[in-house]
Amino acid sequence: MTSPLLIALLIPLLGAVGIAAAHRAPNLRETVTLVTAGGLFVAVASQLPAVLDGARPAVSLFEVFPGVGLAFELEPLGMLFALIASSLWIVNSIYSIGYMRGNDEGHQTRFYVCFALALFGAVGIAFAGNLLTLFLFYEILTLVTYPLVTHHGDAEARQGGRVYLGVLISTSIALMLVGILVTYFSVGTLDFEPGGIIGDRLSDGARGLLLALFMFGIGKAALMPVHRWLPSAMVAPTPVSALLHAVAVVKAGVFCVVKVIVYVFGIDLLAMTANAAWLPYVAGFTIIAASIVALRADNLKRRLAYSTVSQLSYVVLAAALLAPISVIGATLHIAAHAFGKITLFFAAGAIYTASHKTEVSQLAGIGRRMPWTMVAFAIGVLSMIGLPPTGGFISKWFMLAGAMQVEHWIAVGVIAASTLLNAAYFVPIVYTAFMHAPTDTAAHGEAPWPMVLAMVVTASLTVALFFYADVPLALARQLVGV
Repeated sequence: MTSPLLIALLIPLLGAVGIAAAHRAPNLRETVTLVTAGGLFVAVASQLPAVLDGARPAVSLFEVFPGVGLAFELEPLGMLFALIASSLWIVNSIYSIGYMRGNDEGHQTRFYVCFALALFGAVGIAFAGNLLTLFLFYEILTLVTYPLVTHHGDAEARQGGRVYLGVLISTSIALMLVGILVTYFSVGTLDFEPGGIIGDRLSDGARGLLLALFMFGIGKAALMPVHRWLPSAMVAPTPVSALLHAVAVVKAGVFCVVKVIVYVFGIDLLAMTANAAWLPYVAGFTIIAASIVALRADNLKRRLAYSTVSQLSYVVLAAALLAPISVIGATLHIAAHAFGKITLFFAAGAIYTASHKTEVSQLAGIGRRMPWTMVAFAIGVLSMIGLPPTGGFISKWFMLAGAMQVEHWIAVGVIAASTLLNAAYFVPIVYTAFMHAPTDTAAHGEAPWPMVLAMVVTASLTVALFFYADVPLALARQLVGV
């Protein structure tokens, strides 16, 4: 009998083939995209009851090294990541139809094929049963998203793509792969195990160095100084930005960070590792520094990009505090940021499609012409700041509780200060959009309806996460065993 995990992995691959085959019939091509996205979500969601009951579906394909093979296992963190990626692919596909047609974008078949392959990579990461499988799908995700970043094909796109590919490939090979090899030769296994696999096989100093190899080698988590790929990738179309920032790429990064901390090192071991104490400070610096850059950015997508750099390090900071409650907060923030940030990027793309505005300074009064878009944007803003009634409030509450539990007052200060900075660079956009009169005379309304529909759905999910956080909370609690 074929494993449900393999079925879920095959669906986006087969979808990519179907999309390519339908390249001469746009309506059929996009129907295949939506059906594939829906099929993937059903395949992933069907495993949720078993995982919540404590089951860990697994399958091994073949051995690569002694005791290490291509293997998949679905545990709580992977379940959450796969649910986020597969559900948002449906919404992003609806949005993409409106955006790509509304802006008369070229190479649309290639776009949808690479999008399906990106979801293949993301689901492979979510299901990875060991570090080798994780690394292989991590690289696949980087390579298949490169054509999306360079979609427009001009000099700016090619330069952004070079930075994107260069930073992510160089960090993963020079740092992450080295960390994986050190782990294998030190421990003799690359399997993920609750409580970690390192144990007492490495000295305190060696554990701290190995942690650095992983944390900076996972470039998709965008810890400074390996974050430059993320703002460089903003040359891509907005649906790609949404993929990078919410659906797959950056979520794969912080997913890998949490997975390595919990299943490779173990939070108890890292808590006793003096040379691992640097990580909260690097994450805290990234949060504040990226927020300051965002505060000064006038280009809307650039502001959102540096906001993402900051928000990702919330996850790293919370996981690095090594308290079960803070790790729960890190896990919840993966979901909260996904729903909130994809809403913000959807809104940015809708504004560009309807009005061709790209700068924050151009948005005065736009809420009067695009009320649905800017209300959705405002909901995303509330989540980024961490205010009710949005999912961002729940995750930030757990982070603060964890920081106070371990008495890491610098982390408390970072979260408080960054909350104010988030408000400083987001709230004025909403205020001027609704409270100021439009500065231009061009008449325009909302973007095409698929884009508006997608925004309404993701904004609603952002609010729903505040009231119905039971499933992600249950998965997060399973992750840390509480």
